Amino acid sequence: MTFNDSNMEQLTREVAEVSSSEALDALEQRELGRSGRLTLELKALKDISDLSARRQRGQELNERKHRLLAAINGRRQELGTQAEAALAQTEALDITAPGAPVQVGHAHPVTLVTRELVAISRDLGFMAIDGPEVESEFYNFTALNIPARHPARDMWSTFWLKNYQDLLLRTHTSPMQARHLQKNKPPLRIVVAGRTYRYEATDRTHEAQFSQLEGLMVDKRVTVAEFKAVIETLLARLFKTDQLAVRLRPSYFPFVEPGFEVDMGCVFCKQKGCEVCKRTGWIEMMGAGLVHPQVFRAVGYDPEDWQGFAFGLGIERVAMLKYNIRDMRVFLSGDVRLTQQF
Repeated sequence: MTFNDSNMEQLTREVAEVSSSEALDALEQRELGRSGRLTLELKALKDISDLSARRQRGQELNERKHRLLAAINGRRQELGTQAEAALAQTEALDITAPGAPVQVGHAHPVTLVTRELVAISRDLGFMAIDGPEVESEFYNFTALNIPARHPARDMWSTFWLKNYQDLLLRTHTSPMQARHLQKNKPPLRIVVAGRTYRYEATDRTHEAQFSQLEGLMVDKRVTVAEFKAVIETLLARLFKTDQLAVRLRPSYFPFVEPGFEVDMGCVFCKQKGCEVCKRTGWIEMMGAGLVHPQVFRAVGYDPEDWQGFAFGLGIERVAMLKYNIRDMRVFLSGDVRLTQQF
């Protein structure tokens, strides 16, 4: 069949009279499929030797092809509308039927612990602040009584930024002590929760990226007894116990003097000895101490006028204890089976 205006009118009527999507698909295949009649005519254009006649015939066939496609698509839309209307007549909508459940996300256990720590700290009068993860050498080390070439710098395996002489990924949240004191006059109480980074091998209890909660209290007179009371309350509420033993052991941190490790009486065995506390009855929780006078001097305060205490708590360590997680590496694994439990 040679396509002309008469043929196109006949095809257009045929399309309008099609009563099903299946019949419409068959018609489209018959005329426009790989072996369709209009397709074959378009392929035969190469056999017309006269260039002008070939061009004219090609324009006519393409125009008729577009007309036919428009008619087919229009009829397909009409058939779809008719099918929806018929379905609405035969199937009533049950507005009492329960909807499909919406899948919701899950908070990461480290996020849950961080939120809980910050909430408890706020109840104790501490303001939560944030700070940069890319830090300067001054705030990360020098202002914290760790000058250049000081052996204490070996305690923090540092990621230095390439092409930046004094920038690094912060090795602890302690730089916010100096930053906040520079801009805010004591008395003050702050906590800082955030990621920290250290260049070290990863294993069951160590990661190159981890989170800390930094606490700082500065006033005219601050004692170790006050610090111990704050920490006892913080840990007791965190582990939901009315009775909690806390002990302080002497230790060294350059930015505090005196410095100590804080141990918590094992809340899992009531200090009788278990696998969690390695049969000792005690669990090491954090490093802390009274703010070193050099830290006050570095940010322009007279240590004769102000005193303070500071502490640093590993958030992943708390999450491992609270949720009985045995390997710290799972926190950064991206495995949704972990988060789906919370």
